[in-house]
Amino acid sequence: MPGCQSAILEPIPPLARYLSFVATPGADLRGALQELPALVDGAHCVAGFGHSLVARLGSGIAGLRSFPALQGTRLTIPSTPADLWIWLRGDDAGELFHRARHIEAALAPAFEPVEVVSAFRHGAGDDLSGYEDGTENPQGDDAVAAAIVGEGAGAPPGSSFVAVQRWVHRFDLFDAMSRDEQDAVIGRRRDDNEEIDDAPPSAHVKRTAQESFEPEAFVVRRSMPWSDGPRAGLVFVSFGSSFDAFEAQLRRMAGIEDDIEDALFRFTRPETGAFFWCPPVRGGRLDLSALAR
Repeated sequence: MPGCQSAILEPIPPLARYLSFVATPGADLRGALQELPALVDGAHCVAGFGHSLVARLGSGIAGLRSFPALQGTRLTIPSTPADLWIWLRGDDAGELFHRARHIEAALAPAFEPVEVVSAFRHGAGDDLSGYEDGTENPQGDDAVAAAIVGEGAGAPPGSSFVAVQRWVHRFDLFDAMSRDEQDAVIGRRRDDNEEIDDAPPSAHVKRTAQESFEPEAFVVRRSMPWSDGPRAGLVFVSFGSSFDAFEAQLRRMAGIEDDIEDALFRFTRPETGAFFWCPPVRGGRLDLSALAR
């Protein structure tokens, strides 16, 4: 079985840079994509392909689809598809800048960058709100089962599906809450990260408790904070063996099941949303053989 892009199962790095591309109409896409295996090792650089790009290449990946735009009672969760997604990992902002620049040059003019986001680790892996992110991430074999496609599952074994959203926080709204209100929004106490037994049903941890779904909705989160001037938030990144678990959580957050919206929406909203398929790796190089047919 081919290996997965190993960074999917590794802790978040000190720094990251996310690149989203759209394909140029009429361009030689396959010629440009021949550059990727030499640029993407899966450890320091992760790549994902959007549904529209795979279809344009005349190929198909079982389970790959477009991000759903959802309409809740009072909010809209947007879908902003892209053709290609790159996640660069490292510990030097300048080095990440140059790696991103080289990738953009290698893919031009067939692919045009539409969003570049620089992100960073905060504390021990916290959101900028101060609450720990990814507390319920599965570990070890459970993480592999949640995030990586196995044999006979339809998509190429060793691959993964990733949901990516850029959330923007309103810190004026967050700061206006008392500490007890903030804890109730999350459903955990910030001081010790313990769940609050009597948290309201709108609390984020209750909305997204992975074991509370049928079937259980486990994902592997690799989210990181971002900031650009006064604007800041979280790049939410969720890897799965399919998109089903993520979609189940997102629908519940939006209140589509029971009209109870996740309390997170009191101070943060997603501005983007896209799905990608992350190919497996063979011999330390991205395996794009599934796109050849």
